[in-house]
Amino acid sequence: MNGPQDLGGRDGFGPIAPDPQDPLFHAEWERRAMAMVVAAGGAGAWTIDESRFARENRDPGEYYGLSYYQLWIRGLEDLLKTKGLVTDDELTTGQADGPADVTALAADKVVPALMRGSPYDRDPRGSTPAFEVGQTVQTRNLQPRGHIRMPAYCRNRRGVVAAVHGYHVFPDTSAKGDRTTAHWLYNISFAARDLFGDRAGENDRVNVDLWEPYLHV
Repeated sequence: MNGPQDLGGRDGFGPIAPDPQDPLFHAEWERRAMAMVVAAGGAGAWTIDESRFARENRDPGEYYGLSYYQLWIRGLEDLLKTKGLVTDDELTTGQADGPADVTALAADKVVPALMRGSPYDRDPRGSTPAFEVGQTVQTRNLQPRGHIRMPAYCRNRRGVVAAVHGYHVFPDTSAKGDRTTAHWLYNISFAARDLFGDRAGENDRVNVDLWEPYLHV
């Protein structure tokens, strides 16, 4: 969506300073936060794109004031309330008023479930991709209020199809709970200077995975 999480190429935030690989968690509560989000997601009450939208759909002042795992917890709280799995009183007191209508994932099933993942490719059933490798395409100038997986910096730009990944779940509708709608997914290569101006290297390129509804000729 158009929101504070879409920082790619945005001025004023300085360079990216990646954390080292270890430690993975800076405090014990972060480990527990991730465990709760994964465990709750295992109930299947929402899609991965619904969870992303729940984290990003907030006021910039709140978003920038929260750490990574604080955002995960806020998003989880919103999902649990939206899906009717907890009430405000239960969140405030930390005590359940009654059993939740979900099937718990047993501890010994967690690692196999994580390793297996969730398939997001779908059968195209006769559909064929509208674009082919090497073709020049234009990204649409989309400005949604909802979830979108096209970064703002590459909207309304021309690029070249570098690969056709297949037919995959469409995140824009998945964020609304739709588990069936799918579209062709492409890897689009852009000249970095077309995105970021002369500060980018003359021969540098940026590749972005984009769904077919984001593109036209």
